Amino acid sequence: MTTRQTLEQLRAANALQRVTELRRKSEKFRKSYRAYVDRLSPAIVMNGLGQALATERAAAGPSPDNDDKKAHNELYRSLQTWLCRQNDGVYPGQDDLLQALMSHDEVFYLRAQAEALAWLAWHKKFCRAEFPRGEEE
Repeated sequence: MTTRQTLEQLRAANALQRVTELRRKSEKFRKSYRAYVDRLSPAIVMNGLGQALATERAAAGPSPDNDDKKAHNELYRSLQTWLCRQNDGVYPGQDDLLQALMSHDEVFYLRAQAEALAWLAWHKKFCRAEFPRGEEE
């Protein structure tokens, strides 16, 4: 008998997998990443998913060369990986999340925003459990 995971289980598993992958990064990276994850949900609620993601991309810069920029870049990539996953993602197989947001209609945008917030709820919990707290928190 094959058991099928619920979407909530898939979100949790993916969010935990990303934290596990990032565990090997430097302490400074992990502190920064945790702080940015904590701030992203409120930014999405206040400004919308597109603005929040554009801010993450801008903070990372064109070639992330330090732990802070790399943390912004990895957070963007984490959401892109989840929202653009093959088969059941909001934008399956898309290479650029911001481009996908801009090239689809409002129904997709609102679905992506709700899905990002649901995924981030899990990811934030796992980051808080695994990554050290930064000085500014």
